[in-house]
Amino acid sequence: MNFSKVLVANRGEIAWRVMRTAKAMGYRTVAVYSDADRDAPHVSFADEAERIGPPPVGESYLSIDRILEAAHSSGADALHPGYGFLSENEAFAAACEKAGLTFIGPPPAAIAAMGNKAAAKRRMIEAGLPCVPGYQGADQSDANLEAEARKIGLPVMVKAAAGGGGRGMRLVERDADLVEAIRTARTEAESAFGSGELILEKAVVDARHVEIQVFADAHGNVIHLGERDCSVQRRHQKVIEEAPSPAVDATLRDRMGAAAVAAARTIGYRGAGTVEFLLGADGAFYFLEMNTRLQVEHPVTEAITGLDLVEWQLRVARGEHLPLRQEQVTFAGHAIEVRLYAEDAYAGFLPQAGRIDVWRPAAGPGVRIDHGMKDGLAISPYYDPMIAKVIAHGATREEARVRLVRALAETVVLGPTTNRHFLIRLLEHPDFAAGEATTAFLTKHEFPAPAITDAHWTAAASLLWQASAQKYPPSMRGWRNSNPEPTPIRLSAAGSERLMQVRDPDPVEVPFHIDGNDIVLDIDAFTVRFTDKTYAPPETAAAGSDGKLRAPMDGRIVAIKVAAGDKVSRGQTLIVLEAMKIQHQLKAALDAKIEAISVQEGQQVSNRTVLVTMEPDAA
Repeated sequence: MNFSKVLVANRGEIAWRVMRTAKAMGYRTVAVYSDADRDAPHVSFADEAERIGPPPVGESYLSIDRILEAAHSSGADALHPGYGFLSENEAFAAACEKAGLTFIGPPPAAIAAMGNKAAAKRRMIEAGLPCVPGYQGADQSDANLEAEARKIGLPVMVKAAAGGGGRGMRLVERDADLVEAIRTARTEAESAFGSGELILEKAVVDARHVEIQVFADAHGNVIHLGERDCSVQRRHQKVIEEAPSPAVDATLRDRMGAAAVAAARTIGYRGAGTVEFLLGADGAFYFLEMNTRLQVEHPVTEAITGLDLVEWQLRVARGEHLPLRQEQVTFAGHAIEVRLYAEDAYAGFLPQAGRIDVWRPAAGPGVRIDHGMKDGLAISPYYDPMIAKVIAHGATREEARVRLVRALAETVVLGPTTNRHFLIRLLEHPDFAAGEATTAFLTKHEFPAPAITDAHWTAAASLLWQASAQKYPPSMRGWRNSNPEPTPIRLSAAGSERLMQVRDPDPVEVPFHIDGNDIVLDIDAFTVRFTDKTYAPPETAAAGSDGKLRAPMDGRIVAIKVAAGDKVSRGQTLIVLEAMKIQHQLKAALDAKIEAISVQEGQQVSNRTVLVTMEPDAA
C-alpha cells in the first residue's frame, strides 16, 4: 500500500527518531503535540505539526478521536504509533484502517491476540511454547487470586493482564504482602490500562530477561534479528539493555529465535515485534509476553545488525517483502543502551519534573544518543520521565561498555535530578562488567547515595561569588577598613548546610547553571543542586518535623487512605500519588493523629503541596 505523508502519534525521542528515517526515505512527516510539548524538538523537526489537546494523556496522546482528526486535517495517509500510548491498542489500529490510514504496525487481530497477557499466555501454551507456571483464569476476585498465588507458591509475580512497562506489577515474597500487592497492582493497572485484570506467575529467581526481535511481512515471511538482554531492571522496568546477551550462545539463540518466530506465526503477525522470555540459569526459557510494537531498546539491535528497523517497518507497511532472509542476518560486535531518566535513583527512583537548563549530549566513535531534548525544555509530570537513550557499540562487549561509561560522563544535563551517576556505577560494577547481571542485580547489590564532596561545596560557593555581581558587588566583597576579609556564603544541599568563606577564587571549570538562588553543578558525573541561603531567614523547624505530608512531585491523587481524626503509625500509607505513570505510596513519617486532609481523589497537585496535616503523637 503506497503512502506519502506519515503522522507519528507519539512524542519526544521516538517521534523524532521515526521522523528522521521517514524523511530520509522521502516521506513528509506530521507531528502531534499536547500543550506541554508545544516547543519540543520533534514538533519543529516535522514538516507539519498538529495540536491534539491539553497535557493530560487522556485528552491528547491517548485520544483516538483527536489523533485521527489531526491525521485528517494534515492530509496524512499513514500513521506510526511509536511505542507506549496507543501503540498496542487494537481499537486504535482498527480505527486507523477504517479511516483509510496505513497503520505502520501489526494487524488489529495480532495486537488483540497479544494485548492481554492472560489470553496471550493461554494461546502460547496451546502453541507449545514453554510458559512460566501461573494463573491466568477468569475468576478475578481477590480471594481467588490469593488462593491461586498460594497454590503456585511464593515468590510470585502479580501482573496486569493488559499492559507492560512495569505498571501493575508486584513481586510478592511474603504471604503478609499478598493482599496489598493484589489490590495495588489492580488499582495501578486500572489507571494505566483501563483494565484491572491480573495474572499470576511463579517468580523465576535469579533469571535473565532475554527478548527476541522478530519481523514479519504480509507475504508469510517471519524472521528474527537476534536477542537483547534486558535483565537490569528497577520496578520491573528496564534500565540497561544489550545485544547480544552474554548468556546466549548460537545454539540457544537458534532455539529461542525459533520459538519467537513460531509465536509470531501463530497470531498472523506483521511488522516489528518482540517476544520476551525469562532465561533460567539452567538454560531453560519461558515465554513471558509479546510486545506488538517497536521497543525502546531497538537501537542495540540496529547497532549489531547494521539495519534500520523503522525503515523495515515502513517497507513492510507498504507491502514489500522483508529485505533479508533468516540466513542473511549477521551480527557484528556488541551494543549496550541505558535509559537516562529524570529520577532520583538514590531515593527510591523517585521521578523528577522541571526544566532542563543545560543539555549537551556526548558524541564520539560508536556513540548514539536518541533524545527529544533541548535547553529550557521541561520534563513534564504528565509523561514518562525518560530524557534520552544513550547507546554505545564496539567490537567487543568491553569496548561498548567503556564507551558507554565515557559517553555518560561527557553528557551534561543540568536541571532536575537524573540517574546518570547511578548508571555509570551500574556499568562499572564487577558483576555487570563480567556479564553476570540477572534480574536480581539491583536487589543483590546496594548503591547508596554518594556524599556531596568538598569539591562540590567549594565550587558552588566560588561560582556563586564569581557570577553574582549584583548580590556581592566587587566594591563590597570582603570590604574592611583594614585588610580585605573573605565573603561568607551560606549554602544548603540535600538537607545539609555549610557556611563557606570565599576570597578571590580561581576560575572553576565544571558544568553549572545558576537559577535564581540555586546553582546546579556537575563534578565527576555527580550533579548537585545548591541553594544560596546567605540572606535567607533561619528555618524554625527541620524538614519533615512540622507534621505536614507534602507531595514529593507533581502528580494526581488516586487514593486517600485515611480520614481526619484517624491515628496513624510511622510507615503507614496515607496517600497514593500517581506521577509519570507510576503510583507512589506516601507514608507517615511519624506516629500521629490526622488533623486535616487538604486534597481530594482525582486532584492534580504540584510538588511540595501540603496533602495531609498531622499532630504528632505525644506518647
